[in-house]
Formats: sequence, C-alpha cells, structure tokens
Amino acid sequence: MGAVYFYHLTQKPLQATLPVLLEKARAAGWRIAVRGPDEGRLGWLDDVLWMGAGESFLAHGLAGGPHDALQPVLLTTGPAANGPHCVMCVDGAEVTPKEVGDLERVCILFDGTDPDAVQTARGQWKTLTDAGCAAQYWSEETGRWEKKAESKSE
Repeated sequence: MGAVYFYHLTQKPLQATLPVLLEKARAAGWRIAVRGPDEGRLGWLDDVLWMGAGESFLAHGLAGGPHDALQPVLLTTGPAANGPHCVMCVDGAEVTPKEVGDLERVCILFDGTDPDAVQTARGQWKTLTDAGCAAQYWSEETGRWEKKAESKSE
C-alpha cells in the first residue's frame, strides 16, 4: 500500500519544486503522472519542464499524444495511460484512497500562499486519512523541507 505526501509550498513556487520531485521519483525508477484539473495550466507546466534548468532534461509528455503509454512523466487531467508508480497532484486535482493504495506514492503539491489551496489540501488530508491512507505533511517554511505531521495507515 502506498502513501500520500503533502507538500506545502511556501518558499519556492510549483515550477521550481515540481521538477525536483520529478527527478527524485525518476531516480527511484518510477513512472509518474502529474495530474491537474486544467489543461491550460498543464500546457504551461509542459513548457516549464521542457525549458528545464541549465543542462537538465526531463523527458515527459502531455496527455493526448501518440506515445502516452511510453512516457516516463505524463501530464494529464485524468487517469494516466503510462502506468504510473507515482501521481503528483497539483492545483487541487483529486485523488482517491484506492489510488493511494494502488500506487507507490501520491504527492499533493499546494500553494501555501493561497487560502483556497490550503483549504482544499486540508480536505484532501482528512478524506484520505479517514479512509485509512498513510500520509505525511511536509513544509518548507524554514527554507528546507521538514516533515511536520504523519498519519499511519490502518
């Protein structure tokens, strides 16, 4: 059974944090789906990931292409065709307790400066932990990531 990790972004924006998490997940040998509720925003993230930082290159694709199933990282608004080990949810994208159980990891990244995003993440924490999912809450308020809370699976 997997676990869900909540990342409370307060120091660095999504476009800086997501590539770091994706690189770590890829280093673990995982295929990843990045799930968001808005195709336009995912298109923007697609551009951000293609630009990369310096010499870095993160192979990925935007759902709807001919090779979705082969993508190591697939940006999508729904279920992922690439058979992911990890789903990273952005902008309040939904995830079910069953998905958490079926995957190695689910990551929920949320903007700590947006009260609506914080409220949505709190609701997701309650829903998922009430369903018995193991969860961790990570904050970067001190400038480095620290685990602030943990809920074990039932």
